[in-house]
Amino acid sequence: MNKSFLKFATDFGPLAIFFYYYYNNDKNLAVAIPPLIVATLIALVVVWFFEKKIPMMPLISGILITFFGGLTIYFNDPVFIYVKPTIINILFALALYFGKYFTNEPVLKKIMGKSIALTDMGWELLNKRWMYFFFGLAVLNECVWRTQTEEFWVNFKVWGMLPITLVFTGFQISLINKHKLDE
Repeated sequence: MNKSFLKFATDFGPLAIFFYYYYNNDKNLAVAIPPLIVATLIALVVVWFFEKKIPMMPLISGILITFFGGLTIYFNDPVFIYVKPTIINILFALALYFGKYFTNEPVLKKIMGKSIALTDMGWELLNKRWMYFFFGLAVLNECVWRTQTEEFWVNFKVWGMLPITLVFTGFQISLINKHKLDE
């Protein structure tokens, strides 16, 4: 099976299923979340079946979707699913901040060091930028879900946070080029 297609299908399939149920059931989170959880778990099983491993990020995301989605359904309160991105982004930021105390180098270097060769200063700066970015996304998510409608938040979560992340990533290119090691 084509790895690119598999990654695309397992990353975006559950999201497409969520949107299908959300918009075809009067924008009801309680109806859309169970299929999202099931689709996410199926996606993890498919990845494991073909790759014989599940990457850490999809695994953590799947666990959190199941946990917070389950709380949302059980308590019939959408606040749990609203805060999931906040908690995930805070956890990522804290991992980037505290990781250096456990690994003697930036966590981002541990994750991406084989893909990009940077100076130690480059890794430090990139790690700090991503840490602040994740904290910023957490604050932004809190502002949006607390001040906007549920439908706005649902759309912002997908069509707002993804482009914001892509733009931020693009702005890191100059730092990467400045601190890139010649191989």
